Amino acid sequence: MTAPLLEARQVRREFGGGLFERQRLVAVSGASLLLSQDRPVVIAIAGESGSGKTTLARLLLGMVPPTSGSILYEGTDLNDLDRQQRRVFRRQVQAVFQDPFGVFNPFYRVDHTLTMPVAKFFPELSRAQRLERIEEGLRAVGLRAEETLGRYPHELSGGQRQRIMVTRALLLDPKVIVADEPVSMVDASLRATILESLFRIHQERKISLVYITHDLTTAYQLSHTILIMYRGDVVEVGDVDQVIKAPKHPYTQLLVRSIPLADTKRRWGEETDPGGDQGEAETPASTQSVEKPADGRTGAVGCPFADRCPQVMARCRQSNPPLVLTDPDRAAACHLYDDAPPLSERQIGELSYGGLQHA
Repeated sequence: MTAPLLEARQVRREFGGGLFERQRLVAVSGASLLLSQDRPVVIAIAGESGSGKTTLARLLLGMVPPTSGSILYEGTDLNDLDRQQRRVFRRQVQAVFQDPFGVFNPFYRVDHTLTMPVAKFFPELSRAQRLERIEEGLRAVGLRAEETLGRYPHELSGGQRQRIMVTRALLLDPKVIVADEPVSMVDASLRATILESLFRIHQERKISLVYITHDLTTAYQLSHTILIMYRGDVVEVGDVDQVIKAPKHPYTQLLVRSIPLADTKRRWGEETDPGGDQGEAETPASTQSVEKPADGRTGAVGCPFADRCPQVMARCRQSNPPLVLTDPDRAAACHLYDDAPPLSERQIGELSYGGLQHA
């Protein structure tokens, strides 16, 4: 059996706990994810701010080591990769970060951001071949070389800078792109363009995407499967249609109810009818979600969502429920489903790339 391209096995990441900071904050707790070698997919990791999405992305990229668990590339732990294997990993697993301006060196023209990785990983190419490769990459994201190259980062718009970062990732022929909130700092008019470019690249070049977002609408439009995170825990995972259209975990239900629905009959400034659908969706939990954002766990016992859950039970404060199989292609971590069969570590990862039937 071919080893997965990239796999997270029950990874946990804690911060703090040093000499001057005794309290330990759990940013990610027991997350599993799997990307197959032969079937590229789009996996969305969603949740509110502070849920651990970016930390999980940094773990997948090898930027921070897990406190426990492991990240494997083609079956080998990242800590055990030799120099050549690590070089291949760095080329095949690329990142697109949230802040496009923070990635650039303001003293260099944007050309430097594109030519440096090509020269490093493809030294056999001539200067003309490198330029041709860069121009092709720019065209793939809707940019023209004559309007982009030769400029400094501050001379370009936020959308142009972000598309250059997508180009930079493409230049290295990756197998995985980890995109951390790639459109959150871009004008609304350009968000669809950038996301469409990423999805087209996934389809045409057979590249898997790990899409980090707090926007369930774009997660639903782009992804095949989705992981919902809350305060470091994966609370629901599986087929995006099942998770978004019929959420099982109370936190996922809260997120879905929070998606604003277009109502062409309402006029600007009118109050929402408290007896209508919007009013029925409002619960103590959804009100509390605005007042009390997630900020990571500090070793608490029990379900992390217990204080905000409208269906909380006594046992929710006593033990943190594991992920259990609630449907053929979906799992949730909630005591409401204690009768459902538990999942193995491997099965949790398999759910993230399209369901257990593909195992």
